[in-house]
This record gives sequence, C-alpha cells and structure tokens, in this order.
Amino acid sequence: MKYGMNLLLWTANVTEEHFPLLARIKGFGFDGVELPLFDADDAMLRRVSQELDNLGLARTAVCVSTPDTNPVSPDAAVRRAAVDHLKQRIDWCVTSGAELLCGPFHSALGAFCGRGRTDAEWQWCVEVQREAALYAQQAGVKLSVEPLNRFEVYFLNTAADANRLVAEVDNPAYGYLYDSFHANIEEGDVYRSVVENAAGINHVHISENHRGTPGTGHVHWAETFGALRSVNYDGWLTIEAFGRALPELAAATCIWRDLFDKADHVAEHGLEFMKRQMADAQLWASDAEVEV
Repeated sequence: MKYGMNLLLWTANVTEEHFPLLARIKGFGFDGVELPLFDADDAMLRRVSQELDNLGLARTAVCVSTPDTNPVSPDAAVRRAAVDHLKQRIDWCVTSGAELLCGPFHSALGAFCGRGRTDAEWQWCVEVQREAALYAQQAGVKLSVEPLNRFEVYFLNTAADANRLVAEVDNPAYGYLYDSFHANIEEGDVYRSVVENAAGINHVHISENHRGTPGTGHVHWAETFGALRSVNYDGWLTIEAFGRALPELAAATCIWRDLFDKADHVAEHGLEFMKRQMADAQLWASDAEVEV
C-alpha cells in the first residue's frame, strides 16, 4: 500500500516555489504526491522530478478532458484532439516520473446535453481510450479513468460502468479510479461497489463527502477500507481535498466555505486517518459477509 497526497489542495501548477511543501509532505510520512497536469512546462517538470527524487517521493498525476478534447464528441476532429491531449499528458508523466495518470478523461468535465449517454458515445470513448492506453503501455505509464458523480458529468458515474469500460478497452495499462467522494453520491452499497467491481480498480482517491479532511464527514469509511482490504488492493491511496486557495478550482469544485483551518493539517491528519483505517480494516473485512 502506498499513501499519496494530491497537490491540488495547494496548486494547479507545481513549481520550485512548492519545494518546501514537497518536503513537508515527505516529513508527514507520505510515499508520494499527485501532480496536476492540466498544463505543464517540460523544463519545470524535470526540475520538479529531480526534487521529488531527492526527497524520495514517488508520483502519480491527474488531468481532465475539456469540450475541445472531448472523447465522446460527435466531431471526429475533437476526438482526435482528445487522443492527442492524453498522449501529451502521458509524455508529461514520463518527463516527471509519474507512474500513473488519473482523472475523468472519458468525457468533458461539466459538459451536459440534457440526456444520458448514447451507444455511439460509448463506442467513441472506447476507441479513444484504447489508443491512449496503447500509447501509455508503450511509455510505461498506467491510466486510471475516473467516474464522477452525476452533477459533474453525465457519461460515467458508477464503479460498474467504469469496470465495464476497463474491460472493453482491454489493456493491462488501463484501469479505473475509485473515488470515495463520488461513490458516496452514486453507489447504493459502498462495500459491494468495490468488491463487485474490483477487477478494474488501479487507483483510489480518499475524499470526504465535503472535500475536507478525511474522517471528518459521513463517508462510509469502514465499508470503503474493509472492501479494499478484502479484495487485496495494494496500490495508491491518495487524499484528494479542495479548499479556497485557488479561486478557479474552488469554483469548479463548488467550495464556497472554509472546510479546514490549514491545508497542511488535511494532509497530516488525513494520512493518520488512512493508516488507522487500514489497520482496522482487516478485522472489519473478515467479519463482513457479503455475497458477490
């Protein structure tokens, strides 16, 4: 098991000014960080990568798709742009040393059309993801597509659908991200949603229902960690929390009030919480009797 911290709590663009932050995160006891790759500069990525190596921090990365790079667009040129968009970010993963790229890159974030997805959109998505997955596999990077709740995307909302997408893309470098925040909204039974769809999970975000410090809200944490333990998940557990430090990101994630005193406390106390939960999960998982 590896414990990570998503840097979007502090910045959408990691630079040398964040090196003291990276050192603090290492001091808290994290194994790695998650780098935002919405945009990047190769030279800076190399400097950040070197600093992370110096600190002994591994890394994953996160990106999104936009309306101009939408994998489910009816416009073939936009779908081609979606492939190129993902390939560039895979290249940035190689430059930065990130082993995995995650995010809702199945469709454009926040783009709605007043209906659910169509069969044609599903096939377009599979085609785009297959090409990106092959490129990632050749680059030695894993992809982890993220289902989001219905208020953020319409295309992919549940673990079952994400697991199906992973199966149809059918590449060992391609899996899906299980996020406790979105699951808290969309899944009727958190334990079952993990256990029944564990085959495709290759990354996990630990995120509270209000996006603040894990353990201070009402996510079903015992079921979440118990299920992960019961399926022998041993990848990253990465905290994803959001505050108001970045106005554009705060608006995108609908953060209108302060959810914590200090961002560093979210990381420090969140890591302690995850480790306690994993320590307790073995007993919980062994006692849980769920037919799957």
